[in-house]
Amino acid sequence: MPSDLLVLGFDTSAAHCAAALVCGDQVLAFHHDEMARGQAERLMPLLEEVLSAGGKSWSDLDRIGVGIGPGNFTGIRISVSAARGLALGLGIPAVGVSTFEAISHGQTSIGIPTVAAPRGQAYLAPQGQPPYLASPEQLDDISQDVPLHTADPHTIAIQIAQVAAAKPTGTAPAPLYIRPADAAPSREAPPVILDDA
Repeated sequence: MPSDLLVLGFDTSAAHCAAALVCGDQVLAFHHDEMARGQAERLMPLLEEVLSAGGKSWSDLDRIGVGIGPGNFTGIRISVSAARGLALGLGIPAVGVSTFEAISHGQTSIGIPTVAAPRGQAYLAPQGQPPYLASPEQLDDISQDVPLHTADPHTIAIQIAQVAAAKPTGTAPAPLYIRPADAAPSREAPPVILDDA
């Protein structure tokens, strides 16, 4: 990993708002807030706090690292849109990092990266296979044969920044959705617009 890259990594894909400032293997600052709601309002002040704690400013950054999921649909969109906007405004690359990549970063033991999902389910990313949503029963069966590695919310932003520093740039971050959204379009007919004539 290039030791001279200063990377600001952040994530709001779960019930948290997390950010870290990393330069090579050195973690300059990080912060994690547990929160089910309010990430959109908290993210930018948190990034400012982490930069200040690390003794750096926006203009010092070389790269943005952002968690792209899987996870909460709204949370993912908050982080990804913030990262893309910051990259555009600062003229630096933004790199999307899946939670699976962050979990696997630095792992030496065999196991399957696992991200919690609603209703006792989990997203799994077995090596060499596309990620998928596993039921609670499937998780019980799989965990008997191989360990499931989950994200540590307190270090997820650090791992995202470290992975982002090592990944190639060039493609704008995009959300990683494994299942369709729970929300559905309204079934009601749209209102009739009256003609002025």
